[in-house]
Amino acid sequence: MAHLKPRFKSRFTTAFRHFFTSTEAERARDDAQDVPRPFIEHFIDLRDCIIRCSVAWVVAMVVVAPFSPWAIELLQAPLFASGLQEQGVSVEGLEVGVGFSLFMTTMLWGGTIVSLPILLYFIFRFVFPGLRRHERNIVLSTLIAGVVLFTGGVWLCFSFTLQLALEALMAINAWMNVPVTILQVEAYIGFVLKILLAFGLAFQFPLILLVLGWLGILSADTLKSRRGIAIILIFTVAMFLTPPDPLSQIIMAVPMCLLYELTILLVRLREKMSAEAEE
Repeated sequence: MAHLKPRFKSRFTTAFRHFFTSTEAERARDDAQDVPRPFIEHFIDLRDCIIRCSVAWVVAMVVVAPFSPWAIELLQAPLFASGLQEQGVSVEGLEVGVGFSLFMTTMLWGGTIVSLPILLYFIFRFVFPGLRRHERNIVLSTLIAGVVLFTGGVWLCFSFTLQLALEALMAINAWMNVPVTILQVEAYIGFVLKILLAFGLAFQFPLILLVLGWLGILSADTLKSRRGIAIILIFTVAMFLTPPDPLSQIIMAVPMCLLYELTILLVRLREKMSAEAEE
């Protein structure tokens, strides 16, 4: 088994180098294939990209619209899991137009989420002809990683943090002698969406550092030497983005710290590949 590890490492390094770097010959071939075009052609391509993205977004909203009631019910799942409804807490509408307002909210958010892969595809078609192969691979990998990290942050928040946050906030209300039994549905949905978005965006922080590292703005040694500051910053950000309970802060901060360590390893690997390419 010992001889397999170096062989696997060598294959991984070779694949990594081929995917994210290019030789002088490949760069020359890409430059030769990238024939300059008149400005009007780029403008027409941009116009077509905007039209296609707009149509895809509208179609996605129309498709999502019938599922709006299900989406509202899904967003109440953390409240069900917390057991607060058994204690008399309920989500209710207090205005005559609340149903239409929620319908528009879920349609806009849902349409944006569903159409996002199609929007990115059209944007890629417009941008990628001007990029080299390894640059396209870097952009694609970054975007895929961003989607995965955003989805992971939202899942973590929806599965664990929201339930704990609702329990903590209700406990604070009871301690302050202002028990709450009716939650306005618009305020509740807005609260849930903001927390989910905060978790999803917070998980993009390591990806930003990774991009800066791959561009040569930050080095692996710099990230390693600033580890203590980064951990303090991560916990501080988590404190502001999560509800006022320590467990929610830890649930957000610990995965971000692990992603920070992974970022250091990937940046160091990139530096190693660059150094070998120059030799």
